[in-house]
Amino acid sequence: MNRTLSIPRRAGLAACATALALTAGCATGPDANPKDPLEPLNRGVLRVNDEVDKYVMKPVAQAYDFVLPSPVQTAVSNFFSNIGDVYSAANNLLQGKPTRAVEDSLRVIFNSTLGIGGLIDIATPAGLPKYKEDFGQTLGVWGVPAGPYLVLPVFGPSTVRDTAGMLVDRYMDPSAYLHPIWLRNSLTGLRLVNTRAQLLGVSNLLEQAALDRYSFLRDAYLQRREYQIYDGNPPARDEDKDKDQSGNQGASAPAGPQPEGQTLPVTPTVPSLRIGR
Repeated sequence: MNRTLSIPRRAGLAACATALALTAGCATGPDANPKDPLEPLNRGVLRVNDEVDKYVMKPVAQAYDFVLPSPVQTAVSNFFSNIGDVYSAANNLLQGKPTRAVEDSLRVIFNSTLGIGGLIDIATPAGLPKYKEDFGQTLGVWGVPAGPYLVLPVFGPSTVRDTAGMLVDRYMDPSAYLHPIWLRNSLTGLRLVNTRAQLLGVSNLLEQAALDRYSFLRDAYLQRREYQIYDGNPPARDEDKDKDQSGNQGASAPAGPQPEGQTLPVTPTVPSLRIGR
């Protein structure tokens, strides 16, 4: 039996080792974000990731985007999306959502057959919804806390819980069992480049925006994961409840006379940042 670890599995083990090393201990100041006690280390890893992206990943993704026509890129994305439906079905089943698991399975069947190996998305126009479940979300549904926020080398934003979930997802991925190894690693590389190419527009906007990229990426990631775990209906935070209570008290106060035929303007509630995966 070939005991050689593939590149993706080595990367996953390295990510887990990094997570364990980071959580072993780190001095933090009194003003540290409770969800991000390792912020100094995380910021350092983000700087390294930015350099790798600047000189390696982004140029390769730009060349990929320039060379391959849009229909070909769509076919590549559909292919990997079809693979993702396999472990999405497994995770929906583990989360106690059998209907979603069946829908994911039907997507795989339709797209793998009528869609020529997943290159064409037949299921979505047919009315089958697309779910994106992973084992990190499954652990969250089971009540496992997220743990400290982490920035992993190459992989980027994560948490201790999601880092553990990455390894399980890898073993749920059918492409992890392809042979020969060079084919498996080539598909992994193609997936990384294709994903990075899809994010070119987003990364350009982030680079141009006058904001703290680290805080933005962290907060967006954590909110997005919470949104995914609760299927778009996360519980209200304590601060949101306090705002609602204060708003209700203000609304119950007697209002002054208003001119006939006019109403006071209503200030819209701005929702929390949500970014779809």
